[in-house]
Amino acid sequence: MPILTFGQNDDRMTEFDANFSHTVFFWLKDPDNQVDRAAFETSLRKFLDNSAYAKTQFIGKPPRASRDVVDGSFTYSLIVSFDSVESQQAYQDEAPHKVFIAESENLWFKVIVYDSTSI
Repeated sequence: MPILTFGQNDDRMTEFDANFSHTVFFWLKDPDNQVDRAAFETSLRKFLDNSAYAKTQFIGKPPRASRDVVDGSFTYSLIVSFDSVESQQAYQDEAPHKVFIAESENLWFKVIVYDSTSI
């Protein structure tokens, strides 16, 4: 029996697709700059709202770390699920993703991506 998990996009719940998980961590150049943070969040939300492929979408920021194993050094995280490797590749190539990068890449100094497929 498959395990169902869900994510929330604004006020609607979406089933998390366990086929492919795309987790991205962003480190902004000036994380205390509220104008930069607002610009990043606006661009990221616009991108996700217009993506034809991203299913579950989670935008996060680090909580106050309570354990030594928790890395809270990033500014934002993004977790997106896809129904296939092919959908994830199409997401990489789609126009909204490219616009997001063009609008926001000057705001970050580091990005790390962890992609996973289910076992």
